[in-house]
Amino acid sequence: MKEMPPEALEQVASYFQVLAEPTRLRILNLLRTGERNVGELAQACGYTAANVSRHLSLMTQNGLVSREGRGTSVYYRLTDESVDALCDLVCDNIARRLERDTAARALFKTPR
Repeated sequence: MKEMPPEALEQVASYFQVLAEPTRLRILNLLRTGERNVGELAQACGYTAANVSRHLSLMTQNGLVSREGRGTSVYYRLTDESVDALCDLVCDNIARRLERDTAARALFKTPR
């Protein structure tokens, strides 16, 4: 990171805090395939609509998703394309680390 004022670092930390919750990551992953309303997300996640709405509100406030009202429903979609790229980067990194750990453990297994 470049030198940043403390206020900017607070915003970066807040952004990562939004991503640090498994329920929100699950919702974001569902939104990667296209927009959905709260009911669809709740059903797909297995959470209550109220719980999903609370998470969507926080993600909307932090600019990760946007909302659009249509009739009696509100639809959400990803608005920050970097979230998709960031999640792919992190997931790929974790997968590589797990592969290395598995390979390292295999070195210590005794043949039977």
